[in-house]
Amino acid sequence: MTTMQNFGLTWTDVDGRARSSAVAYDEVSGERRKAALEASGNTDRPACPGQAWRAS
Repeated sequence: MTTMQNFGLTWTDVDGRARSSAVAYDEVSGERRKAALEASGNTDRPACPGQAWRAS
């Protein structure tokens, strides 16, 4: 049995605003979106200590 796990992203945009995803991602899609956000100059904003870029 496979259990589906969804992830949300949190980040700080280039203007310094805290943002969070409005959709849930599977792990592979979340990693791709994370890479795209980083490439655009956004920075990591952990949702919880030690939980960078994703919150379940």
